[in-house]
Amino acid sequence: MPETLVFTPDKDFLQKHLAALVKIDSRNPSLVKSAPGELELGTYLKTCLEDLGLEVDFHLLEPSRVNVVGRLKGNGGGKTLMLNGHMDTVGIEGMKEPFSGQIIENKLYGRGSQDMKGSLAAMLASVKALKDANIQLKGDLLLTFVADEEALSIGTEQIAKTYKADAAIITEPTDMKLCIAHRGFIWFEVETLGRAAHGSRYNEGIDANMHMGLFLAELYKLGQDLLTRPAHSLAGPPSLHVSLMQGGTEKSTYAAHSKVLIERRTIPGESLEQAQTEIQMILDDLSKTFPNFRARLKADFERFPFELSENASIIQVLQKAAQNGLGHGLELMGASFWTDAALLAEVGIETVLVGPLGQGLHSAEEWVDLDSLYELSQLLTLAAIDFCELAS
Repeated sequence: MPETLVFTPDKDFLQKHLAALVKIDSRNPSLVKSAPGELELGTYLKTCLEDLGLEVDFHLLEPSRVNVVGRLKGNGGGKTLMLNGHMDTVGIEGMKEPFSGQIIENKLYGRGSQDMKGSLAAMLASVKALKDANIQLKGDLLLTFVADEEALSIGTEQIAKTYKADAAIITEPTDMKLCIAHRGFIWFEVETLGRAAHGSRYNEGIDANMHMGLFLAELYKLGQDLLTRPAHSLAGPPSLHVSLMQGGTEKSTYAAHSKVLIERRTIPGESLEQAQTEIQMILDDLSKTFPNFRARLKADFERFPFELSENASIIQVLQKAAQNGLGHGLELMGASFWTDAALLAEVGIETVLVGPLGQGLHSAEEWVDLDSLYELSQLLTLAAIDFCELAS
């Protein structure tokens, strides 16, 4: 890539489409009852991609749940770069004007403005910059707008199974840092088994709730121990918490069943088998100590941790693009939360995260910094040229 090749994003284009995206309600129905999902937003983005001259695939995953994929076809001989962003948002509780798209002091407000409709608009603007400059690439540039990242990630799951790429940039908000590691998670269910009996029949009843208390006391110790273990240099330590509890049926009845949902956050290098064994050992020890203690453990759902070498080719491409376009390199970071990056990395796609500045993710006031979106758009444009290569 020529060192002097710099692009100025079409700021009006980016602002216009970002405001339109924020005004479309795309709350995730897996999180919010009767929420509309991504269908309307996906339809809007499909039109945008078609207007930019891209080949477009529109995938209906479930009623109201869609993926939209645009392909800027290369001339051949280059590598394929994927840009990825999710269309769904969380709820709007406590927000006065959740879909305003209002701009105040260079900040655009509304649900999803930072997480992550600003990034979707920046992805569109990067393609427009290539088109406006009549840039021809050797490799393909894929824009993947996906469903459901805020819940079970059915969108990027489908992308990982259907599309091939040599590298991917997920434009999650990272305050313009390069995120190269994050934690995973496992959902475990533990159920203690008692015996229902009238509250007066102490000689017959076995209290599953009391037995759950014994387990939780030991689980707390494990949780504290996890925090003292060697932490990942960027993603932090492993951890766990109990997110849901349910037990008993009536006030005067011994509880026959008690259940908890445990979320275990994992770091690179940890496995489901290791995490499950540590919990099972607690249950086994309690069974030896208390003759009537019975319990069962199962893993309900797992997402792997994510880690990328700082020497990966896509990191080098982005650092070069940052130096050329922004005048400085980008700081590396890790995250304590999980993202779709792990799904793409799992199928062998070299994946990194970078996205805009802002505040208020999942809170009552959310905004994105417009200047950082212009920088993100320029970064994506230059990265695409370097990674996919200019066609002669």
